[in-house]
Amino acid sequence: MIEARTKAFWTNTIALSIGSLFVFANVYFTQPILPVLTKEFAVSPLQASMSLSLVIFAIGISLFFYGPISDSIGRRGIMIVTMGLGTIVTFLAAFSFNFEFFLVMRVLQGILLAGLPSLALAYIGEEYSTHALSVAIGVFISGNTIGGMFGRIVSGIVTDLYDWQTAFLVMGVVSLVCFVLFVVLLRPSRYFEPKKFDWKEALGVYKSHVLNRELRLAYIVGGLHFFLFVGHFNYVTYLLTSPPYQLPTSLIGVLFLTYIAGTISSQIAGRVSKKFSHAACIKIGILIMVCGLAITLIPSVFAIIGGLLMNCFGFFFAHSTSSSWVSGRATFSKASASGLYLISYYIGGSLGPIYLDPFWNQMNWPGVVIGCYLVLASTMYVAFQMASIEKEIDKQESSKRLQTSESRT
Repeated sequence: MIEARTKAFWTNTIALSIGSLFVFANVYFTQPILPVLTKEFAVSPLQASMSLSLVIFAIGISLFFYGPISDSIGRRGIMIVTMGLGTIVTFLAAFSFNFEFFLVMRVLQGILLAGLPSLALAYIGEEYSTHALSVAIGVFISGNTIGGMFGRIVSGIVTDLYDWQTAFLVMGVVSLVCFVLFVVLLRPSRYFEPKKFDWKEALGVYKSHVLNRELRLAYIVGGLHFFLFVGHFNYVTYLLTSPPYQLPTSLIGVLFLTYIAGTISSQIAGRVSKKFSHAACIKIGILIMVCGLAITLIPSVFAIIGGLLMNCFGFFFAHSTSSSWVSGRATFSKASASGLYLISYYIGGSLGPIYLDPFWNQMNWPGVVIGCYLVLASTMYVAFQMASIEKEIDKQESSKRLQTSESRT
């Protein structure tokens, strides 16, 4: 097993983090340049947003398949093949001759990019010792956030200096470097034990999790929050590139540094949830997003950035809490339960821009904020249902403790 603070620990963990950066840099690469794609291909904002939505949707659907397949043939090989093919597709996207071909390339990217995030945690769980596990996962997850910010910043700056095709070529080169480093640094699996490929069993497990009300509520919260989060960040790029702001694409890319607030809030949420209930933490995250959205209505770039910082903080605060709710409430096949959370999360995120498009078309940014408030009202209702479950469980545990003490006396 890979022990903490050893050479093997750092080489493998760095490899997985590089892979994570590769994946999420490619996933969110088009978000800052959506207004550019709208002009370049003469499409609507909703159509341009499909360059991100289809990738996220493809990832969500693909997560169903990679886990069961890897149980039979291994994790490392699939991660390497999908990263290699994903790099090729990134280069091909730069040569898109029309919008339809571009979207096909983005869908292929989504299918291939799902390979690593769906298998990396399973690889870590098999190859790392118990003491090294949490540190490795923490470093790996940091690669998610860094990768998302890196991809957006690169696409914004390079597109501003040259064009979007050059930006994809640059991302292709970065992806190739990441792929080579990943192959060289990640050692072959030594503790993987193949299992018989059984779709019926996998579907049965998923069905059981979906029918579990406690888990289903968390799936709804995670999916709806990412639903509005992706959507409102898509449309804020149009807000800030239009009068009176007219920010260049390079600054739109840098705008996504606001995600740093999410990295901080994820850590804080873990500590707060130890003192308060999970439902209370989700409510706190929702209220922070409500305040952040209100601030973005102030006609000032600095106010909008401040509001986006609050939105990121609140979103990741609630997201990390609902994710940990799933881990704590699943009574069996915890990996499948968490995987189903990610599936609902990504599929939800892919649909957000479609929902917010009529709000944007009718009322521009104030309409987007109203649309987000409707979603947050729904998730707040779900959070109250989660709170009632926690209270009921607390009552049952108190009753059991009382019965135990009475039986002893």
